[in-house]
Amino acid sequence: MKISVCIDAVLPGNDTAQKLRDLKRIGCQAFEFWSWWDKDLNVLKSAMEETGLALAAMCTRFISLTEPSKRGDYLRGLKESIGEAKKMGCRTLISQVGDDSGEDRAKQHQSVADGLKECVPLLRDAGIVLAVEPLNITIDHRGYYLWSSAEGFEIVREVDSPYVRLLYDIYHQQIMEGNILNTVTANLDLIGHMHAAGVPGRKELDRSELDYRYIFNTLDRAGYPGYMGFEYFPAEDSLAGIRKFL
Repeated sequence: MKISVCIDAVLPGNDTAQKLRDLKRIGCQAFEFWSWWDKDLNVLKSAMEETGLALAAMCTRFISLTEPSKRGDYLRGLKESIGEAKKMGCRTLISQVGDDSGEDRAKQHQSVADGLKECVPLLRDAGIVLAVEPLNITIDHRGYYLWSSAEGFEIVREVDSPYVRLLYDIYHQQIMEGNILNTVTANLDLIGHMHAAGVPGRKELDRSELDYRYIFNTLDRAGYPGYMGFEYFPAEDSLAGIRKFL
């Protein structure tokens, strides 16, 4: 398992180059962020070259997949995001699926799966994985469609491509369903990225009802090869909270 830090969440402030320098100083090797369209990617690229940090993941445009009428916009946003990801040497794009439209859930499920199938040729040509993220709908993302990891894994299986995987966010799934380790270890081959935050509160990993050290050790023993992105809002010094789990 490899560690990545979401600089938008964990490291407050606007100086992205300094954020990477700080991560390098404490021994981090990778980072990630949410939106690319509000950042100076040239500055960020220079900071990556200076520090040697890898960009583990970034988001694609936030356009709904639950509504077939918006699929063209989603695909255009994905093409744009793929272009920027390639420039940055990033091999994973994170995608949400959009809010529950109110349509029959079976139809929305099919719209998401069909939309992701249309993404596969673009992703395959670029060598980029799209990691689709379930979110909790009781605290942070009311109205969002995909909250169940079981449905998320079902969608990934239906798409049937190594270029579409699930982003398993431990914080969100602990809120929605629990049973974290059994679920993850049974579906490791379908997971393209992971996120972690303390539960409840979305703070540091040691401010949690979950034993993250035990979780990380179990994932290492299970052979999870991907990134674990730290994605929380710190209650203490940002770098100190990260350093505890490196």
